[in-house]
Amino acid sequence: MARSRHADALRSGPPCLILSCLFLTVLAGCERKEAVSASPPDVLVTEVVRRDVPVIVEGIGTTAGMVDAQIRAKVQGYLLSRNYIEGAYVKTGDVLFKIDARPYQASFDQMKGELARAEAAYKKTKLDVARDTPLAKQGAVSQKELDDSIQANEANKASVYSAKANLDKAKLNFDWTTIMSPVNGVAGIANAQIGDLIMENTILTTVSQVDPIKVLFPISEKMYLRFADRIQKVAADPMGDHPNRPELELILTDGTVYPHKGKVALADRQVDTKTGTITIVSYFPNPGNVLRPGQYAKVRATIETLREALLIPQRAVQELQGSYHVAVVETDNKIAVKSVKPGVRIGTQWVITSGLNPGEQVVVEGLQKVRSGVVVSPKPVPPEPPITDTEAISPSTRAGT
Repeated sequence: MARSRHADALRSGPPCLILSCLFLTVLAGCERKEAVSASPPDVLVTEVVRRDVPVIVEGIGTTAGMVDAQIRAKVQGYLLSRNYIEGAYVKTGDVLFKIDARPYQASFDQMKGELARAEAAYKKTKLDVARDTPLAKQGAVSQKELDDSIQANEANKASVYSAKANLDKAKLNFDWTTIMSPVNGVAGIANAQIGDLIMENTILTTVSQVDPIKVLFPISEKMYLRFADRIQKVAADPMGDHPNRPELELILTDGTVYPHKGKVALADRQVDTKTGTITIVSYFPNPGNVLRPGQYAKVRATIETLREALLIPQRAVQELQGSYHVAVVETDNKIAVKSVKPGVRIGTQWVITSGLNPGEQVVVEGLQKVRSGVVVSPKPVPPEPPITDTEAISPSTRAGT
């Protein structure tokens, strides 16, 4: 009833009274909205911390033999025997295979006879020259006869050289019927069976020298340029000790860390134009030949330590058109958006090289609510997990590089 009487009074009252009431009602509504909107938004903040940070790089690669010697047949013939245990360790000079040598023995014997015949002919013409030379001076034989003797002697001399070369070739072919290991290493499975007709250049097996074992992994071209001087210095002595040579860890496919440390040896001769990476060669001790060529290998190295680096969570950094910004809560709880220069990412943290100071409060959550000059209600964010030595960066995560 009261509301009805109030409405009747408005309808019956003068127009100025009606407008005044409506203005007061709208004004009261605006004041309530402003009171609600004036409440500062809640944001989660964290403090910029300063600490020494190890920069750890990881690369995914594969293992390979320090020497992977393909054992090829150099002559054609039937395979008579396999003289090693597949997968076993062999030494330099150990017999691996034997090819039927009888045709090459016959050829060798024939070449010996050819050499003896050539040497006999050469010996005869040599005597003829020795006999005819003084006789020609005395006029007992003509100069033409002497010249013919000298010519025949030179031809037989050349025949001896040719026969010796043929004999040496026959000896090589005969020796090549016995196939030996050129290196110490693990011998692979045989690619041919006894009785097979082996053609020249057929791969019979492979012997891999695996202690130390080679590990190859790629790094980005930019990372290579950053450490090119160090890599060149250690490449001068791939197996030696050098203060610029970082120790490497090897993580195997089952997640275990290989107990022996490795060392960088050298960089490949060129950058892969398809991937923009360059292959790094490293060596790891391999006692017992546990590691074999072709295995998965994750290589990890601490390449440097950033002293007193400033760290903030990655999610606190906003990127816009190649520039990076952080929202900082100042002493009066007002937001100041600062331009920063990030460095490397380590775990969930980002190293900031310029633009921030230790102890400043940066917004981690609620960035969509803030802009410069806005008053906020900061709340501490739950602490980030501590950075450990197992966290690593990839060369591609360095901002601006």
